[in-house]
Amino acid sequence: MTRRGLLLFAALGVAWGIPYLLIKIAVGEVDPAVVVLGRSALGALVLLPLVVARRQVLPVLRRWRPLLAYTAAEIIVPWYFLSSAETRLPSSTAGLLLAAVPLVGVGIAALTGRPERMTGLNWLGVGAGMLGVGALVGLDVGGSDLVGVAEMVVVVIGYAIGPIILDRRMSDLPGTGVVAISLAITAIVYVGLVPLLGSWPRAVPSGAVIGSIVVLAVVCSAGGFLAMFALIAEVGPVRVTTITYINPAVAIAAGALVLHERVTVWTLVGFVLVLTGSFLVSRRRRPRPDAPAGTAAPPLGADEPVAGDRSAPRGP
Repeated sequence: MTRRGLLLFAALGVAWGIPYLLIKIAVGEVDPAVVVLGRSALGALVLLPLVVARRQVLPVLRRWRPLLAYTAAEIIVPWYFLSSAETRLPSSTAGLLLAAVPLVGVGIAALTGRPERMTGLNWLGVGAGMLGVGALVGLDVGGSDLVGVAEMVVVVIGYAIGPIILDRRMSDLPGTGVVAISLAITAIVYVGLVPLLGSWPRAVPSGAVIGSIVVLAVVCSAGGFLAMFALIAEVGPVRVTTITYINPAVAIAAGALVLHERVTVWTLVGFVLVLTGSFLVSRRRRPRPDAPAGTAAPPLGADEPVAGDRSAPRGP
């Protein structure tokens, strides 16, 4: 990996490892719906000029039905439940539970009629991941936090469904365009939801909360996706997937150092088992040397991964 690749990898690991800490800080003073509104609106403002310049808006909007489904599954619903869960759970636990997304993705693929071909290692990964989640939920999380765990289940399911929609319905669209317009749609939805839910803060939030939402939007959302696309161009999509195993470690470290969250033995056991399970589930058989190479539709606009690139990681 080049020096530029290492710098991008480190930047993306931080950008996608600290959102849980920032959400935890933000929901200490403002409603989860306000956090989602601020994060999506600012993120859209950063990315939309770029996608407009690249003429990616109309091609994405022409697929408005799968676009709306993806936005609901990947952003509108899970971002709210993630923020709400962090009013009950440690930020590190939220980050660790999200590492189970590949495990749920296998089950959803099977239920929707396109099951993955599973090897023995894949099944071993499913078992290890389930044990890891059990260690986190049953031994590291108190019974009073089961509502938060249930909310994280919704988040994990949404994050598993989103890439499936991309892969099956929008695989030829540019990733930046899909992300930018999805953020804009989310902001529009929450502009209506926040007053409907009575979620507007009654006082001006503290500087720490405002700063957390700004960093969430600019660094973790907009900047994170741009860094991901740049890193894929530098090292390829397969090597970028290893960032998935760095993010939970950053989440644990950030929660412990900044918020003084408790790191127990079961936190570490769950961390090892969930990440090992996700790694094994994500492994695929190597293609035979004589197997013909498939051809993929080129992305529209600038050189970047298309939205349906299943090897690319997803942000928190």
